[in-house]
Amino acid sequence: MALTVPPRDPTPAPTETPTPPNVPSLVPPPAPGGPPPPAAARPRPSPRSGELPPVHQAIICVALPCMAVSAHHGQLTGQGLEGFYRSGRRLLSQCRLRVGGREPLPVQGRLESSERAYFLGAVRTSQDTGPDPEITVERRRHAEGTERITLRSAALRPVRLVVEVSLATDLADLAAVAAGHGGPERAAGVHGSGLRWTAPGGAGSAVTADPPPQDVLGHAGLLRWNVELMPGATYRIELTVRPEHRGRIMSRPLMRPGARLFSDARAEADDPRAEPLVRAGLGDLRALLTADERGAGGPVLAAGVPWRCTPSPAESLWAARMALPLGTGLAASTLRMLASRQLKGPGHDFGRIPGPLRDTGPVLPPSCTGTEATLGYPAVLAEARRWGLPETEVADLLPTAERCLQWLREAASEDGFVPDGGPAGYRRADTQAHAHRAALLGADLLDGCGRGGGDAWREWAAGLRARFRDRFWVDDRSGGCPAAARTGAGQPVRYLGSSAAHLLDTGLLGGGRLAQGLLDGGSADRLARLLSGPDLDSGWGLRTLGSGERGHNPFGHRSGAVRVHETAVACAGLAATGHEQAAAALLKGVLGAAEAFDYRLPEMFAGEQRRTGSLPAPHPAACRPAALSAAAGIHLVAALAGIRPDAPSATVRLHPLRSAPLGAVQLSGLRVGGEPFSVRISRLGLGMIEEAGAGLRLGG
Repeated sequence: MALTVPPRDPTPAPTETPTPPNVPSLVPPPAPGGPPPPAAARPRPSPRSGELPPVHQAIICVALPCMAVSAHHGQLTGQGLEGFYRSGRRLLSQCRLRVGGREPLPVQGRLESSERAYFLGAVRTSQDTGPDPEITVERRRHAEGTERITLRSAALRPVRLVVEVSLATDLADLAAVAAGHGGPERAAGVHGSGLRWTAPGGAGSAVTADPPPQDVLGHAGLLRWNVELMPGATYRIELTVRPEHRGRIMSRPLMRPGARLFSDARAEADDPRAEPLVRAGLGDLRALLTADERGAGGPVLAAGVPWRCTPSPAESLWAARMALPLGTGLAASTLRMLASRQLKGPGHDFGRIPGPLRDTGPVLPPSCTGTEATLGYPAVLAEARRWGLPETEVADLLPTAERCLQWLREAASEDGFVPDGGPAGYRRADTQAHAHRAALLGADLLDGCGRGGGDAWREWAAGLRARFRDRFWVDDRSGGCPAAARTGAGQPVRYLGSSAAHLLDTGLLGGGRLAQGLLDGGSADRLARLLSGPDLDSGWGLRTLGSGERGHNPFGHRSGAVRVHETAVACAGLAATGHEQAAAALLKGVLGAAEAFDYRLPEMFAGEQRRTGSLPAPHPAACRPAALSAAAGIHLVAALAGIRPDAPSATVRLHPLRSAPLGAVQLSGLRVGGEPFSVRISRLGLGMIEEAGAGLRLGG
């Protein structure tokens, strides 16, 4: 389900943004003599050239490669992105229900799960005797292409109603719909108990109904039932949307990949927000699983819906790393996928994992996601081994990690730093943090697998730490701060944003130890104070650009908005380096934001300062669900327990937050060494293992 129309924060290169023309609205005019459409269904202006339709109020249920995008009222009107999609094509753009000649009055619209949306409406009939409607309408819409409509009568007498469903589609690609030119409606034809549409080239779709309607009007795209509801009775209609290819309708449900790729973890805490955050994250991770397009790696995570429904090298790898407490299956399939893409031909790119550019805001030039993925590969493989990735799989993936390390050695420039890979050749601070982690965890991986070279990589990492402190740290009267980057000419670029959190990220080594961070103790303490200060901490999470920096924009995707992933990295890094109070404050901030977003965290939201009674403002172009945000919620809660496993030596260490910011917490259904693992943290911050595989012992 590839989309070639990215938002302003694209994983694809910025040059891929199209410039589509405007088109008329897809909503048909009302039938002669009929009532006008409700305000929510009236035509709205098409997006301007290159402008994406807002999705922050949309209800999106996902089971990739399928999704359904709805407005709060539940009617599919064809506006914006509304409709049923499969593999990037809109199978149905309109599904408008009328009962007794009226559209149901919207009462409620919400997600029941990642894959299913629920809408409740009320219908007044001419027989109602008071202000209370006697007919309610429930609609349950599933991403894979079904909708169940249930009418319930509370009347004391039989009620006769005409139920009509108006259907239409343009069979447009998601990219075209996002760009604002979905195309004209296709002519409908009668097909059994429903309708079908066909486009040139053989693509099409069909909708069938159960029970079959009494009337099927193909030219009007209308299905009609004559319903008699007895007192207290219900009447159900189920619509099924299926794709068609060259006259053949795919009638069987889609088999989704990797339904059991990771465990069903649970979080029970004194703070009631922990449990729904983990549950929603698990649901969204499963909904975002998609098959590797090349068939080499197995199921992997798409970056986010609706804009980036395919895997992104860096984001898929980061999400797999944060989901390691759920098992190593996702990490293994992601690593295999990236291994199949690694460049192995001669030249300076040997060993690099390719990836497109990512816009990084107004201060720095675009960065290369391939560089980030290449540096992350050996680190994630090393940590997956500690969590219990089987040694046979480690051995299969180890050559790819060695090639990544070889690329790192060659890529380090004469000044000893790693260029980002973007066109300007900047040395970004977070890129150096990724390189440092790759060297230390790569050395641990090589030693654990009986390969040579570990000591040389530890020596290289020590040199990078010294160079970073000497050339990246900018001293001032307040204690200084790390530069965000150095130009190709060696000039520091000083500004502070949430990407600095990567400088505190460590990594898991043998024996449950943590790798040394890129910053020494004093510098790490100073950065912890900066991250917890009001310039960066919005109260909901870390801003991508400090509020006091030039160019700050609370809605800027890299210039002031809050990105959940980087806040989670900061929280875990602060906890690991002993800054528990700052970590707890960030954790509680994200939990507050999660509650406001019904626990489905978007990839970003506005970095407005939190105030009493305020709520976080959504970003209109943010992906929701997003793989990094879904995994970040799990990562945050798991950080409370400080689980540090070493499956090869059958040991695990616990380093819980002594402050117990969420009170008592029990995490169950995790995986260490492929076996169930559960841990309880008391209100005093003491950890106790409640379930573990045979032979796994608690380390010192």
